[in-house]
Amino acid sequence: MVTDVLIVGAGIIGAACARTLAAAGLTVTVLDRGAAASGTSAKGEGNLLVSDKGPGAELRLAQYAASLWPAVTAQLAEQLGPRFPAVEYERKGGIVVATTDAGAAPLLAFADTQRTAGVDARALDVAEAIALEPELNPRITAAVHYPEDAQVQPVIMTEALLASARRSGAVVHTGVEVIGALRDANGRISGVRTSAGEISAGAVLIAAGPWSGEVAASFGTTLPVRPRRGVVLVTSRMPHRIFHKVYDGDYFGATQSSDASLQTSSVVESTAAGTVLIGSSREQIGFDDRLRVPVLHELAVKALRIFPFLAGASIMRSYGGFRPYMPDHLPVIGADHRIDGLWHASGHEGAGIGLSLATAEIIAADMLQRTPPIDPAPFRLDRASLAAHLAEVA
Repeated sequence: MVTDVLIVGAGIIGAACARTLAAAGLTVTVLDRGAAASGTSAKGEGNLLVSDKGPGAELRLAQYAASLWPAVTAQLAEQLGPRFPAVEYERKGGIVVATTDAGAAPLLAFADTQRTAGVDARALDVAEAIALEPELNPRITAAVHYPEDAQVQPVIMTEALLASARRSGAVVHTGVEVIGALRDANGRISGVRTSAGEISAGAVLIAAGPWSGEVAASFGTTLPVRPRRGVVLVTSRMPHRIFHKVYDGDYFGATQSSDASLQTSSVVESTAAGTVLIGSSREQIGFDDRLRVPVLHELAVKALRIFPFLAGASIMRSYGGFRPYMPDHLPVIGADHRIDGLWHASGHEGAGIGLSLATAEIIAADMLQRTPPIDPAPFRLDRASLAAHLAEVA
């Protein structure tokens, strides 16, 4: 079997890349050792955010991604038809609140910096915030409205992207594990060895989320991506009483922290099905997937500070997953400068759902030698901020 591009990973990043590359005329093969969208993409909240990013490269990537979502979701609906489930894309907006006097000034100052970078960040007084979210705790001390924030159902979106890729000729194989790389006489990667045999490829793209480091190691190289554990509580269905994504101002600090210990912040939102999702936690504990009651307790307590009415809600279930964490908090998107034929699209941490479409456009522009839609340099593997974390190629 021969393919132009072989993608390792059938999560939303791999699916978006497959769709874009196949639509550009390349032959594409996607492999995943599990089912499609069964890893990180199935364990998140479907956030498409600009509100949690300060000025810089990741915000520019998020703003570009936000510009793509309406058109892509419309294209998928038209291409796949009404019999395919709706991806539940909703530009519902976000509201970030401070729950203490000490948290008010930093929240408003952060919004000021975001506005200089073109983010629509609207400071609200308490009455204005409650007008948008009537169940909000009136004891909040500050609030900022972000109309550009959106949400999508990540599993359905991943499946939709893969279905679209198949329409353009892409092939998706699940239950197939990549166990090593094929190399030509010059050391260039020319394909992969899998549990089902060898596949030749013009390029190999690792898009395996927090497992990307393991795949890279099987190829004889390194990628400093690590799993960062997160947990979400899910309530039973109820009439909609939360209308935006609402979270406390501690969330941004948690996303940018390099601390391996447990950090929690309140993130609350409703789904189209009527459940309420309550997060978020972050800790680096390897691939330990055991649920711990103290973490769930912290999430519940902090959610009540924002929405006291949730004290009467029933928790239907909880789930946890692993985010692909990079030490400099930026994803790796592009060719591996150490090994010809190897590419990466990983390390998006908790922002991978939102950044998937933009990541695919950057990868496609790079592979096809087209003008990139935004400056890709901050996301290259050879950037200075990663130099100390890269070992020599084995």
